[in-house]
Amino acid sequence: MNAQVSFRYPEPVSDEAVNAALDAAVRQVRANLPSFTYAAQNHSSVDNFYPAVANDQWTAGFWPGEIWLAYEHSGDKVFRYAAQIQVQSFLHRIENRIATDHHDMGFLYNPSCIAAWKLVGDEDGRRAALLAADQLIERFHPLGGFIQAWGSMGEPGNYRYIIDCLLNLPLLYWASNETGDGRYREIARIHAATTLAHSVRPDDSTFHTFYMDPETGGPSHGATKQGYSDSSSWARGQAWAIYGMALSYRYEKLAEYRDAFERLLAYYLKRLPSDLVPYWDLIFTDGDEPRDSSSAAIVACGLLEMADIETEASLAAAYRRLARQMMASLITGYA
Repeated sequence: MNAQVSFRYPEPVSDEAVNAALDAAVRQVRANLPSFTYAAQNHSSVDNFYPAVANDQWTAGFWPGEIWLAYEHSGDKVFRYAAQIQVQSFLHRIENRIATDHHDMGFLYNPSCIAAWKLVGDEDGRRAALLAADQLIERFHPLGGFIQAWGSMGEPGNYRYIIDCLLNLPLLYWASNETGDGRYREIARIHAATTLAHSVRPDDSTFHTFYMDPETGGPSHGATKQGYSDSSSWARGQAWAIYGMALSYRYEKLAEYRDAFERLLAYYLKRLPSDLVPYWDLIFTDGDEPRDSSSAAIVACGLLEMADIETEASLAAAYRRLARQMMASLITGYA
């Protein structure tokens, strides 16, 4: 691992602690079923609770993903029942194009509907996910080689993509594998290449948003909609980049993906406080700024993803150990 960063604390989480944390998560999911079996969760909390809302936000896929994970861990069919109710909502949403004027089809349909197809053979889940993949490639701009993030197509001010979109690309790889249609895979590959070319700075930090020139398709400038400044690196954006490169490498064994994963990870690790949970922007390395536990969880996922496909045993072990250190901190200090 090029990112040779040694942390004394925390110790890697044990298998027993992992199972206990998963059991606790399952109990929490079960407690939320009465409020959210037939509803989605709001993107933000209000008085420490996520209000029930219609399925029309980009974050709506995370809750059914939690239900499927609870089903996988517990085997309790009540979770399968609730998750398949959610699948029907997601099928209705994509068939009627409800609030789909954006790129987040992977965030919505991977954890909800592809999970349903893979785990229990839910045909409606498969149909919904393929429709979502079709919607996603409609947002691809051949001129510039990217999937537009938000807003109406064709408007010059919307000619942009964001680092988060790397997490939508697995939907396209899955759709290619399911249908045999190479268009999905090719668009995913082109978008990943554009992201590496323009969104990663020379110091291996990342732009959250990148604008392309609608006349030439060439790069215009980087900016942020989430981070501290246009020149800083939003912690969750850097995390999406790390995880996204691991996912892209799973589907396409390109050396540039693995190299980018290492470089992005090294930048991230060098800016962590001692408990391995970053501040909300990596421009901060100490002080009273809010932490971002989601970023730590995302990077842990990326480490485990890369460990699963890494052929060098010692490197895979190093990734797993680091992920377990991060999870130990999240379980003990942030849950």
